[in-house]
Amino acid sequence: MTPPPALLIAGHGTRDEAGAEAFRAFVRELGRRRPELPVAGGFIELSPPPLGEAVTELVERGVRRFAAVPLMLVSAGHAKGDIPAALAREKERHPGISYTYGRPLGPHPALLTVLERRLADTLDPSWERGEVTVLLVGRGSTDPDANAEVHKAARLLWEGRGYAGVETAFVSLAAPDVPSGLDRCARLGARRIVVLPYFLFTGVLPDRVRRQTEEWAVAHPDTEVRSADVIGPEPELLDLVWERYEEAAADGVRMNCDACVYRIALPGFEDKVGLPQQPHFHPDDEGHGGHGHGHGGHGHHHHAGHRHSHGH
Repeated sequence: MTPPPALLIAGHGTRDEAGAEAFRAFVRELGRRRPELPVAGGFIELSPPPLGEAVTELVERGVRRFAAVPLMLVSAGHAKGDIPAALAREKERHPGISYTYGRPLGPHPALLTVLERRLADTLDPSWERGEVTVLLVGRGSTDPDANAEVHKAARLLWEGRGYAGVETAFVSLAAPDVPSGLDRCARLGARRIVVLPYFLFTGVLPDRVRRQTEEWAVAHPDTEVRSADVIGPEPELLDLVWERYEEAAADGVRMNCDACVYRIALPGFEDKVGLPQQPHFHPDDEGHGGHGHGHGGHGHHHHAGHRHSHGH
């Protein structure tokens, strides 16, 4: 039997030494969890080791096949362009290696669970959830799709959890910035705001979010504002990386099924898990049996070509 592919973790990179060390420690922990599997990690920019060095380390350990997982919450320029380009370069540098490429991490129910825990750690026990507005702050990108992914995470965090609302802001490259995001919350009538950084580890940008939040709070004494912590190297994050690794190792391209109510028990929608999907009958279908358009129930489940089943 062919051995399973090695695991290569690709990170953003940060000028913050504590943030870079958090990534390196996380990669070491992944390796400890699966000692039989070669695991290495590197950065696209700003901090050592570079991704190429991590590939060389795997090749020197005799690896010919690996699965690359971007340790990133959203698919922006790094996940869409820089990492594939870096991997293509490594393939030229090390003839005979092959790799598959996994999906970014978010927005996944496991991460929403950690975000909810971060909120719970931050809320005053006397506060009602219905009085709390959450401001989820993403990295920000020039890629609209990446920014939309942060909005998707915010919406999923809002669904079924009873907060007054979950608003979105960005720390760089996209509007609204943190002070503007807080202004929006206040204009919506928010009296209690928790700023929740949508970041995996500590670093320059999460520090900036906290600093800007503190500055805004000082200028707005009528509003109670608290800062939550980053996601951090939680067990859920380790498990999720393995899920992304196994998916990439099997080369199983999947649709947006992480947050599908028919697959995952989302708060308030638990009764939908495993429901059999009925086709929609299009008015143009003759007698419901003519030229079927193959519309799967609820749009995204049964289109041919997606190797994916909800396991009903």
